[in-house]
Amino acid sequence: MIFWLVCIVMTLVVAAIIAGPLVRGGRVAEENPDIAVYRAQLDEIERDLARDLLAPDEAERARTEVARRLLAANRAKTTPNKAGKGSLLTPALIAAGVLAISVYVYWAIGAPGYPDMPLQARLAASEEMRTNRPGQAALEAAAPAPPPVEVPDEYREAIAQLRVIAPTRPDDLEAWSLLASHEVELRNYADAAKAQAQVIAIKGDAVEMIDRQRLLDLMVVAAGGFVSPEAEDVINTILDEDRANIAALYYLGALYNQTDRPDLALRLWRDLVETGDPNNFHIASARAQISDAAFRAGVEYALPETRGPTFAQMEAASQLPPEEQQAMIGDMVSGLANRLATQGGPAQDWARLIRSYASIGETEAARAVWEEAQQVFVSSMRGMEILTNAARDAGVLDE
Repeated sequence: MIFWLVCIVMTLVVAAIIAGPLVRGGRVAEENPDIAVYRAQLDEIERDLARDLLAPDEAERARTEVARRLLAANRAKTTPNKAGKGSLLTPALIAAGVLAISVYVYWAIGAPGYPDMPLQARLAASEEMRTNRPGQAALEAAAPAPPPVEVPDEYREAIAQLRVIAPTRPDDLEAWSLLASHEVELRNYADAAKAQAQVIAIKGDAVEMIDRQRLLDLMVVAAGGFVSPEAEDVINTILDEDRANIAALYYLGALYNQTDRPDLALRLWRDLVETGDPNNFHIASARAQISDAAFRAGVEYALPETRGPTFAQMEAASQLPPEEQQAMIGDMVSGLANRLATQGGPAQDWARLIRSYASIGETEAARAVWEEAQQVFVSSMRGMEILTNAARDAGVLDE
């Protein structure tokens, strides 16, 4: 309450300063301005006479002429300034307008009720928020229920039986893999995550990176999009094996973004967005949030434009029948290839084409683009970094 009182008082003071001249109005002119000029001339004549610069008779004649003009100026009527006191309505409207605009702007872009917080205090508060955030089970319980999915009753009954059978076979990889997959189909993401965790436990040392990524995806979805401490453990496990893993880096950025460290989220996401394939789910998710993170971090950031097949287009294509899907994707990839062949483009577009060819099974075409792109960007260290990552993802990098 004290904060708002101070703001109101300061606003009224500013409004009073602005409106003051309107209330007082203009002052009436009392004297002809020529009088001051003639008086100054008389003083100058006296000084010249004292310094013997003028003869007494010349000084007398000059005094007489200036005195005549001074008398004439005194007799002349001045035009009074008719501006009197201004109306109180105008300054009142100004004060009200300044107050309303100030409150609106602060309410729109300020933080009402938020205390003053120096940098060290903010960092400490962020760390406390991260340390004390809810666990996976609490987040799953608070997450909104996903929309129901329509499936045949026979399918539901079969999955119900699988839920009973799988726990009796703790080492049956196939049973737990099927359960994880079918729980996803039914949008039971929390149960799917538990089944996927069992799959990883069964595989042991033979576990693959894709298995951990799938578990991480399921845990975050089940938690309503939040990264729990348990999900953070999975992130750390993945990054210990692969420091450049896109999924883990995206979710680590999401964790920072959720715990009031948008600056760190921006640092992680910026590299993903600018060097990665926008058709990748995690990079598309980073693109959707990076502008807000940059704004909150106080950084001006322009989201790089995407050209060629976008994640939304690829998602739309996935809903089509297989034949139409391949035709649509082929057309988009062909269009990108033709544009690069005729007009050229940045390294990001060449990398996108390499990944696109790999995604539709045309590995040789991806390899050919990779070899051509190396010649185009041989002198660009950053461009070669982007292309090398794409070639590695596409499986055409000879290491």
